[in-house]
Amino acid sequence: MHRKRIAAALAAATATSLLIAPPAQASGFAAQEIKWQKCTDEPGFERLECGSFTAPMDWNNPRNGKTVTIAVSRTVPLNGKAKTAVFTNPGGPGGAGRTLPLVYLNRPKLSENAEVYGIDVRGTGASSNVTCGGFDTLGSTDPRDRSRANLDLIHSGMELQAKFCQTKSGEFGRYVTTEQTVKDLDLLRQVIGRKKVDWLGYSGGSWMGAYYATYFPKTLGKIVLDSNTEFTAPWQTVFGDFGMGFERRFRVDFLPWVAKYDDVYHLGKTAEEVRQAYERTRAELARQPVTLPDGTYHAVTLDLVLVQGQYSKYAFDGAARKLAELAGAVPVQVTAQAGYPDAQNATLHTILCNDTKFRGGREFLERDGTRDGAKWPLMGYYQIMGPCAFWDRPDVNLKRPDGIGVAPSLMVQSVRDAPTPVEGARKAHAGFAGSRMLTVRDEGDHGIYGFDNACVNDVVERYLVDGVTPPGDLSCPGVPLPEPGARQAGPLEQARRLAVQLGW
Repeated sequence: MHRKRIAAALAAATATSLLIAPPAQASGFAAQEIKWQKCTDEPGFERLECGSFTAPMDWNNPRNGKTVTIAVSRTVPLNGKAKTAVFTNPGGPGGAGRTLPLVYLNRPKLSENAEVYGIDVRGTGASSNVTCGGFDTLGSTDPRDRSRANLDLIHSGMELQAKFCQTKSGEFGRYVTTEQTVKDLDLLRQVIGRKKVDWLGYSGGSWMGAYYATYFPKTLGKIVLDSNTEFTAPWQTVFGDFGMGFERRFRVDFLPWVAKYDDVYHLGKTAEEVRQAYERTRAELARQPVTLPDGTYHAVTLDLVLVQGQYSKYAFDGAARKLAELAGAVPVQVTAQAGYPDAQNATLHTILCNDTKFRGGREFLERDGTRDGAKWPLMGYYQIMGPCAFWDRPDVNLKRPDGIGVAPSLMVQSVRDAPTPVEGARKAHAGFAGSRMLTVRDEGDHGIYGFDNACVNDVVERYLVDGVTPPGDLSCPGVPLPEPGARQAGPLEQARRLAVQLGW
């Protein structure tokens, strides 16, 4: 089935599954029913059901008649007997999550004992969307150029992005926050008739899970937080560690791995030689961009290719081959590129900036970018939260997660995770009462459970399915780095590929 036909079928499914709850009373929203139906006729997706429900636009004023649509999916056990319901979240924030339940069909201990739900949170996917009008300043100019003219471009671009996001998203944008989202989640729990649900969240989904537990401590049972943000601190602290996390993964894992396979990539026999090849190639692309069959590459594009390659060891090969192609070391391979919707990026910025009382303005951004870039040049110059310095922030005061009164949670964390570094995870663990940390040694992948680490899968499923909470912190060994050409994908990448296949 072509993407347009799939999109049309999905739109019809969403429309027919929507029941508008009476806006007069907030309690009325819990009385609606979700009419589940097949998401698509695409082969391989037979067990995925889709639907949607209605939530107040503003949970602090639920009777004003303004509502939003939240799109959801689920898989159910083949025998129809589910012991529990598990809400999943792929992170972001702002990641669309409706394909994530499909990933666990290869984990039958989970998928045949639980209804597994995927959720496009407010703002993204097939739910009511926010948008920045397609405007995104990240990568529009090279942040390593610290000239006054270029810094003015960077910071003016951030300010313009804040205006685009807030103007194009209108009134709804002010209500795309963590607090509003966790209230949507608990409404879903009520709509499906569950007294309690379990949680399985990756990356930004660890933040969302910790806040869901904080706002509704009695309605969450088992809580798995995989690849953890420092959710006991503000978003600004979380994203402030990005440069450090990526640089460590790049230098400790990626560069030595590429050097080990110099017969494949021809970029150098030592990690330092590979790093120098990257710097030379980057400098050349800054002077003269190169057009390949899959697009035009300049210095920033190369950085972002390598950054993306640090999320999973199975992405190393693709990132190394692209660097080698751009360096002129290996022939160009023609490949297809996937696109991602603006709603996801807009939801990310809207949640971050609405949630965060941002510290500092242009002078802070300039100083912070210069300092972090000098220490961590791969990612340190890039300031994802920069637009928040110019955000017209609504009155949002989040509760701080502390774990008090919350069921014991299980935090899964690799020691060299790039986007969610272990240092922040350890601080969150220390500040979240009752949490147990499963540390994955000698590992840097982002998103561990549900893939190829048998030790992690066993610990998580004994906790999530069997109800066995570890008595304390524990650890598992990581999975060795692959040889070049290995084609595998972790749970988050699998979910993204399935979404692209469906045209979502």
